[in-house]
Amino acid sequence: MSASPAMLRSRYVLSTDISSEHHEHEVAGHSQHDTSTQDSVQLANPLSRKLNKILDIRLENDKDILEALKVLSAFFGKNTLRSRRNLRGDIERRSLAISEDFAQAFKKMKEGLDSIHNDVESMRSSCQDMTGRLKAAREQTSDLISKTTDLHKERQQLDMRASVTDAFLEKFQLTTDEIIALRGPRSGKLLEDFFAALERVKQIHNDCKILLRTNQQTAGLEIMESMALHEETAYERLYRWIQGECRALTGDTVEISALHCQAVAALQDRAVLFRYTLDEFGTARRSAMVRGFIEALTKGGPGGTPRPIELHCHEPLRYVGDMFAWLHQTTASEKEHIHSFLKLASSQPRKSDIEDVLGHITEGVCRPLKVRVEQVIVAEPGPVLLYRLANLLKFYSHTIRQFLGKEASILVCLEEMEELCQKVFINALTVLASKLVEKVELPPADLGPTPTLTQNLALLREILMSHDSSVVPLDARHADFVKILSCMMDPLLQMCSLSASRLNPCDMAAYMINCLYAMQSCLVLYEFTDQRLEMLAAQIAAHQDTLVNEQAAYVLSKVSLIQVYSIAQQHKLSEGPLSLVHGMDAVALKTAMVRFDTFLSSPDSFVLSQCHLINSPALREEIVRRGTELVCGAYQFLFDCINNAANGYVDPKNIVVRTPEQVRVLLL
Repeated sequence: MSASPAMLRSRYVLSTDISSEHHEHEVAGHSQHDTSTQDSVQLANPLSRKLNKILDIRLENDKDILEALKVLSAFFGKNTLRSRRNLRGDIERRSLAISEDFAQAFKKMKEGLDSIHNDVESMRSSCQDMTGRLKAAREQTSDLISKTTDLHKERQQLDMRASVTDAFLEKFQLTTDEIIALRGPRSGKLLEDFFAALERVKQIHNDCKILLRTNQQTAGLEIMESMALHEETAYERLYRWIQGECRALTGDTVEISALHCQAVAALQDRAVLFRYTLDEFGTARRSAMVRGFIEALTKGGPGGTPRPIELHCHEPLRYVGDMFAWLHQTTASEKEHIHSFLKLASSQPRKSDIEDVLGHITEGVCRPLKVRVEQVIVAEPGPVLLYRLANLLKFYSHTIRQFLGKEASILVCLEEMEELCQKVFINALTVLASKLVEKVELPPADLGPTPTLTQNLALLREILMSHDSSVVPLDARHADFVKILSCMMDPLLQMCSLSASRLNPCDMAAYMINCLYAMQSCLVLYEFTDQRLEMLAAQIAAHQDTLVNEQAAYVLSKVSLIQVYSIAQQHKLSEGPLSLVHGMDAVALKTAMVRFDTFLSSPDSFVLSQCHLINSPALREEIVRRGTELVCGAYQFLFDCINNAANGYVDPKNIVVRTPEQVRVLLL
């Protein structure tokens, strides 16, 4: 056990303090007799100064003394006189024991270091021996090492060449599995590995173009020729396989597998083979579509639902509509089949290709469809049905045109059927119009429309209703409307004019107003009739003017004012006063005014009988109102003439009692 410096220092301080204390007691015993001398000695005594210095020390701030005191407290048990006197010896003995322990420990360390030194010396000797032996061995094997190094370098070069060769073969040669996949099994079935091998051939062929830019042009040409041969063989085999698969796609349901789509996508690189493939597909689906159309006509759907279309041949519109509905649905389905067939194409297939294939597929149903529709049209089911059929054909022609190209056979067929139906329809209207002009009916007693006009207007109404509910484009409907009105309205107007030619003006005007009003009522509910309605309104207005004049003349003649009014209109002041004209004296005028008062009391009894026969209340009221306005105008004229002093009437107020304003209030 070793002693710390603080402990040694504490031992020295304690031993010094004890010695000083012992010496102090001795000095104190010899100098007690002289007190004053003692005080001076104490001031000069070093021991006193030491004690005073020790007493002045603050032990809590001296770490060394505190550490020494802690060590001393470990073996200093009792604070007795004996213990204090033996403290120095105890400390020295303890220090000696510690030194002995240190010497013993250092001895063991020295022995260990000596052992290590011996081992190191032994190792040094061994290393020197080994170094000498290695040097001798190196001198003996230097040739072998150089040869080994050369062989190692050569091996690295050979390994590098082998790696380059393997990489070249891997990049520019087909594996055995890829060649087997291209050739295929004996059964002729195409496997999915075929397409990966074909892509590999294409990639090698393209990579050879890089070789042609280097010094390996011969190798590049040879590899390109080999890959071209593999590629042509693979495309031929692929085309034969897809050709056989397309010929099998003649069922009602088409199952297009992923291999089919991959095959078509691969054939896109060969435009001719790709086109031949689409033709094979279209031919197969064409036969399936024709068979499906015949079965839909004769057998119906699976299990008889829906029923065969031929069962509705007695209903022309439904019969033709069912056929075209089947055609539209099947065309849409075939277009989806084509898109499914081409969905994996590397580039988007041209719209013209799809339209051409779809046109080829639908071409097969042109003849059976056209024969049946033409039979319905030629049978002439009536103008209304013909027009509805024409609209139906236009609708499906416009709808199916969205799937096909402009030159598709089915669209040409639809246009021909549409033209035929339109021609037969117009012909039927023309025949009907010619019959109207040839056989003219006399107007009925009530001057209303004739039964022939009513029937033809009902027919026109049905046609216009069909036209108004048509789903064909707006421009086409407008053009048809002009033709229909030209074929129907002009002959009807001519028939009405011929029928009214033998009537007097009033009856003719009333009859023509009733006929024109019936036509106007028929057209006002439909579009594209504004021009015709304006023309009819103008003709009605002209005939209204006739009845208005007749109504005014009728009233004036009933009240004996028509002759008076005529004379007053023709008279000139230069000829003399009006009162001197025969029939214009005050008595005659007063008598006429009395009769006019009768008209004012009951104007409804002074209405033409022809006005009562007009079917339109609005027109009838307008004619009466306008006729009354003319009567009021005539009264105003006579009132002004009578009240004119130049005409020589003595008491005009006695002749015309009421003013024109009063008359207007009573009549209007």
